[in-house]
Amino acid sequence: MSEMIEVMIDSIRVHLMQPQRVVVLKQVNTERYLTIWVGPYEAEAITVALQEVEMIRPLTHDLLRNVFKSFNARITRVEIVKLQDDIFFGNIVAEADGREIHVDARPSDAIAIAVRAHVPIFVHQSVMDTAGMEPDGEVSESSEPPRREPPPPLTEDASDRLSVFKDFLDKLDIDNPDKDKPDSPPA
Repeated sequence: MSEMIEVMIDSIRVHLMQPQRVVVLKQVNTERYLTIWVGPYEAEAITVALQEVEMIRPLTHDLLRNVFKSFNARITRVEIVKLQDDIFFGNIVAEADGREIHVDARPSDAIAIAVRAHVPIFVHQSVMDTAGMEPDGEVSESSEPPRREPPPPLTEDASDRLSVFKDFLDKLDIDNPDKDKPDSPPA
């Protein structure tokens, strides 16, 4: 297992223009990330487990975890083992009767199981080397903040259009917010 790198779920992000979600995995003890596109239902399954939301009936991933338990198989970890043609491949690794069992799984399903079973997530070194990302450049604490240029002056047309808002704001009596409230009727 020396070729495996432990990661943790950093975040689940939404793509605003598509129904896809992104699971962002962060390598433990370093600033390297792996992003995996997942469907909305898979993202929801992971999110529900992360937030420890209690469901009345078991969801599919809860059911699968229960099946492992019923057969006295203990889930020990999940792995993302390969990236081929832009498709990630995963495994759910369990232990039963003294032997290790690898169950092929989509990484999104494996991650949903890992969260429910409270087991670690590992990524193969070759997958991290191929698809892992590090933040661009480091910002030192002693560096100066970027200079802000003053905005260009407003054109006369823009100034005229904004004058409506200026007039409105000038009429507000911020120091006396109750001034324009009608008197309450007698009780």
